[in-house]
Amino acid sequence: MSVLIAFLSLAVEFFLGYPDWLFRAIGHPVTWIGRLISFLDLKLNRATDPDALRRQRGVQALLVIVLVPGVIGLCLQILLLWFIPLGLVIAALLATSLLSQKSLHDHVEAVADALDSGGLAMGRVAVSRIVGRDPETLDRAGVCRAAIESLAENFSDGIVAPAVWTGIGGLAGGAAYKAANTADSMIGHRTPRHEAFGWAAARFDDWINLPASRLSALLIVLAAFLVRRADPGTAWHAVWRDAKKHRSPNAGWPEAAMAGALGLALAGPRSYGGVLVDDVFMGEGGRREADSADIRRALKLYRVADCLLIGLLGLISVVVILA
Repeated sequence: MSVLIAFLSLAVEFFLGYPDWLFRAIGHPVTWIGRLISFLDLKLNRATDPDALRRQRGVQALLVIVLVPGVIGLCLQILLLWFIPLGLVIAALLATSLLSQKSLHDHVEAVADALDSGGLAMGRVAVSRIVGRDPETLDRAGVCRAAIESLAENFSDGIVAPAVWTGIGGLAGGAAYKAANTADSMIGHRTPRHEAFGWAAARFDDWINLPASRLSALLIVLAAFLVRRADPGTAWHAVWRDAKKHRSPNAGWPEAAMAGALGLALAGPRSYGGVLVDDVFMGEGGRREADSADIRRALKLYRVADCLLIGLLGLISVVVILA
């Protein structure tokens, strides 16, 4: 039933997203998990402790962060599956909160709209909502590349990965993944405060995203066959040539696929918090002068790749049910 829950949640969230009224009323699972992470960070991560102890406590914190949502998800799924088919529908609706198909599309599209209607200043404001780099350092092309990079990376860890882990472990697998991914985004940074304490969160997130990052790249390459003026051959070549050169073991795969399909050069040197990160290019040799039209082309690729993912899980669901 886990793969059917993943398929149904993807199909529903594709159209509905997470309603704003529900977020205003009760928040979102990520905000709940974030409060738990902040509490553990405050209580266990002491600057006066030696790094070895802080790393050990980071491992302990990660166990709590992953197990609490995972156990809650498991209990909910066991309870709900007593009431088939209604329980299955409710489980799928709960699992939609682990996905971000619609919100990712809307946030990236907002960058293109802002550039077209308000120019560079508005584009910087819009892109600052989805990337961590310094927006004031970005020119128009830089804003566009940043939006496309965010789209590619978040397709992997915001959509494909939670769908994969929900398909494997149901609500427990999806919730545990989302908790681990949120922990990485909050404490998995190489800063004086989190270098040791967030080590386990960062390494664990790298590991659990390995399957999804490769699948995401493949889906983008396949989508390039179906999108006009996209190049699947260059996308495939860029993945195998550039993905392993990225400083992240996972982000380079969907970024390289997107770069090659669009004929762009993504990533490269970027500024975060005033610090220049000298990363290699994904899609080396492609154009650096991206524009809002390239964001919209990337969104077309994203929509097709997302539909391919939904179709894949639907096919697996049919095979599992008939087996």
